[in-house]
Amino acid sequence: MRSKATASSTGSTALSRSPRVRLDQPRPDRRRLLPVYDPEAFGRLSERVARFLGTGRFIVYMTLVIIVWVLWNIFAPTHLRFDQYPFIFLTLMLSLQASYAAPLILLAQNRQDDRDRVNLEQDRKQNERSIADTEYLTREIAALRMGLGEVATRDWIRSEFQDLIKEMDERRLFPAESDEGDR
Repeated sequence: MRSKATASSTGSTALSRSPRVRLDQPRPDRRRLLPVYDPEAFGRLSERVARFLGTGRFIVYMTLVIIVWVLWNIFAPTHLRFDQYPFIFLTLMLSLQASYAAPLILLAQNRQDDRDRVNLEQDRKQNERSIADTEYLTREIAALRMGLGEVATRDWIRSEFQDLIKEMDERRLFPAESDEGDR
């Protein structure tokens, strides 16, 4: 009776004695039907392939392979030819190459779009910071200009002194220079 009470209070029964799941440890890997791959490595590979497919070197190599293929299947001895005149196997190979090239190019373009989007967002944030800094500096310069409007500048003091000298000369407060001052 006591074991039943203990089992019912812990929530386990005699029928379900599964091992406890530990939350502080990662789950063991499950078996999968599909192979596991690194999407980043696959993306880098697709970008390299797409870059190569977009070069003149690829076009030259592809042209040379096709020319050699056609010449071999026209001029080689009959028992060594593997693709007769309508070159159906060559068409199949070119279709296979195109069927793999198109998705790889699209994957590379999507990855480039993602990088461009991130760069655009970073540029936008940098522009916002630059605008905020510019507005702050503009406000600071305006405050300095307002503060300097109340400060005496060198030119203002000079003009005030010149006005005072003219005014004193008119009142004749300064005696005219004479030879007596030298004695």
